[in-house]
Amino acid sequence: MSIEINLTQKVVLITGASQGIGAQMARTFHRAGATVFLNHPDIGTTRQDADALAAELNVSRTDSAIVVAADVANVESVQEMMQELKRRTDGIDFLINNAAIIRDRTVAKMSMDEWHAVMNVNLSGVFHCCKFGLEIMRDGGAIVSMGSIAAIQGFYGQANYAAAKAGVQAMMRVVSREAARRNIRANTIAPGVIETSMAATIPEAVRAEMMKNIPLARFGATEDIAHVALFLCSPLAAYVTGQTLEVNGGWRG
Repeated sequence: MSIEINLTQKVVLITGASQGIGAQMARTFHRAGATVFLNHPDIGTTRQDADALAAELNVSRTDSAIVVAADVANVESVQEMMQELKRRTDGIDFLINNAAIIRDRTVAKMSMDEWHAVMNVNLSGVFHCCKFGLEIMRDGGAIVSMGSIAAIQGFYGQANYAAAKAGVQAMMRVVSREAARRNIRANTIAPGVIETSMAATIPEAVRAEMMKNIPLARFGATEDIAHVALFLCSPLAAYVTGQTLEVNGGWRG
């Protein structure tokens, strides 16, 4: 007997959906039948990238992928986005907090702007989306937020990023308790090194050292993370909440 994850008539909001892991999540949830809202911050090429992804997905199902702009670090922007979603739908079923930035530098050299920029997007942005997303989320839904192996390993030069991701993982444990009365589950995925444009900036010598810590002997693909997110939002994970799932190829360095 086969098991199918069918999210037909479900609505998912994915932040930072214009590229990388977020874009792959959008494709994965869309293939499962969900209507996907693709959030982008309207910086650089993110609008064009999100529009192109929506056009790609809408070929198979008209109006099944909708682009919404909002800077998750800006509370008013998030409120406006959630109200727009409320007008367009009866509410969302799933929230994927994927938007993130990096501003790597040692503590001694890190500027206050670099510290606050990462905390504002990677930690406060998750709080904003949870706070106002829960207002429009239907009972029985799920929240998946992106943590990181950096929160566990404490990589050199990532005090801001590691602290923010550790905070996200702690926040989801709290949200899982507070939202349980509505049967809304909240979990975190902590990826290892995933082959994205962000990972492409890692120097080759550092990549080689990292690889020594991975039993599966490869960096992750965006699909590896998207599939776990799909599982966490599916009925198969109905008793999974308040957890951080490490998806890192077995890294225990």
